[in-house]
Amino acid sequence: MAELNVKEVKAFSYERPPIKNGYANQTLYANLSDPSIAIKPVTEQMKQIFVGGRGFDLWLLWNAVKGSTKWNDPENEICIASGPLGGTPIYPGSGKSIVASLSPTTGSVIDSNVGGFFGPYLKFCGFDALEVQGKSREPLVLFIDGVNQQIRLLEVQGLSDNAYEISESLTEYFGQGKPRNISVVCTGPAARHTLIGCLNFSWYDPKRGRARLKQAGRGGIGTVFADKGLKAIVARWDTVNVAVNDPADEAALREVAKLHSQEIMEQDPKQNQMAQVGTAHLVTIMNDYDLLPTNNYRYGQHPDAPKMGMEVFRGLFDKGYDGCWVGCTLACAHGVKDFVPTSGPMKGQKVFVDGPEYETIAGCGSNLGIFDPLTVIEMNYYCDTYGLDTISAGTSIAFAMECFETSLITKEHTGGIDLTFGNKDAALEVLHQMARGQGFGRIVGQGVRRMKKIFSDEYGAKRSILEDIGMEAKGLEFSEYISKESLAQQGGYGLALKGPQHDEAWLIFLDMVHNFMPTF
Repeated sequence: MAELNVKEVKAFSYERPPIKNGYANQTLYANLSDPSIAIKPVTEQMKQIFVGGRGFDLWLLWNAVKGSTKWNDPENEICIASGPLGGTPIYPGSGKSIVASLSPTTGSVIDSNVGGFFGPYLKFCGFDALEVQGKSREPLVLFIDGVNQQIRLLEVQGLSDNAYEISESLTEYFGQGKPRNISVVCTGPAARHTLIGCLNFSWYDPKRGRARLKQAGRGGIGTVFADKGLKAIVARWDTVNVAVNDPADEAALREVAKLHSQEIMEQDPKQNQMAQVGTAHLVTIMNDYDLLPTNNYRYGQHPDAPKMGMEVFRGLFDKGYDGCWVGCTLACAHGVKDFVPTSGPMKGQKVFVDGPEYETIAGCGSNLGIFDPLTVIEMNYYCDTYGLDTISAGTSIAFAMECFETSLITKEHTGGIDLTFGNKDAALEVLHQMARGQGFGRIVGQGVRRMKKIFSDEYGAKRSILEDIGMEAKGLEFSEYISKESLAQQGGYGLALKGPQHDEAWLIFLDMVHNFMPTF
């Protein structure tokens, strides 16, 4: 690992407030243009109306931008917040935080939820939310040190572009022998060259001795991060227990947390098996009900789908506890140990891969006509490493593949790539080109909406056909569900403020699997 050369640009000392009933009652503001650092108060009205997490993000963003603000304007912000329950180590899912910004793909507000330690650590450092505004000419690291009660903006030379290596290097450097105290937010090189960049949030896994990653993927938030000149945001904290969050009624909290945890432990082995296979359990269910996107959403089913089902991934995932936050009984953050990529900069080397989850298996697998789990794992690894949203990357490549197979585009446009469904080498090459900002991958990395315009205006493809087969709405690529037979899911996708994303509109299971929704 390369030696880091660290130069301080700005330092700001503060007094960490005690957490009161889940709130630090202040937020952290950093402007990269000045550069400057400030603390803002959280009012009682703000807590009552917006509660935390997404609400705090949207309120801060609303007050930072104007109606004319574009995603790459300096005044656009990246906002990250947990909520009052965030960081409660006895409560399932409490490691989650929300990231919000103006999206490069939709031009409007986007938010994405993510696991890992950063959201809780941010709050325990003394801040209910973080907002980053402005742009830096030189790549900067924002270090939030709750132990020493100091905020620092740093120029750090010697960091890799690889998101895993960035997280590992900064965890080692700032951890000072205690890596579990560190959480890193970063992206990768593809975020600089595409509009579909993701953010990686780390947590340290002591069993495997490494920093692992969860993703805030949707809407190109990683692209905003890279455009601002951020290399990473690092939080450091050293104490995790129920008392740190100062619950108003600790006994009641423990009781309800115990009930929820017990229900998960009793029901999960009989139902979803999230603690063993994560969301991979959905693959065969979606396939059985004709809901698994295949060949750019042409079909909802394929006989080879079980090759990427939960039993396959049960054998591939590394065994052991896989919670991305302390004490989470869902423990669904699985990974593949000692995987050896067949292409790209890590070809032939053993790596650890976080995932894949259902959306990646479908988006980078069946929707590309690929039913090889090892290829999906490699696509997953490089998307994370390069800082790419697996959903938008998969859906965008799938669209390009259908355009290629229907002769709307040709090898002349793809740079000689045979972009047929099922061609795993071609799909991987497009990913590598996205990371380099070269070739046809640079076009695919603009997302489906902009590809429609390029294919029509520059390549002469028929626009009406492109509109029919390009799976995006409001500029956001569809997540991985066939919705044509589900009015509920179609309506949910259409009405979701951010675009067709399942975390705002996951009605497909209730409608098509359980038949709980009315028919028309």
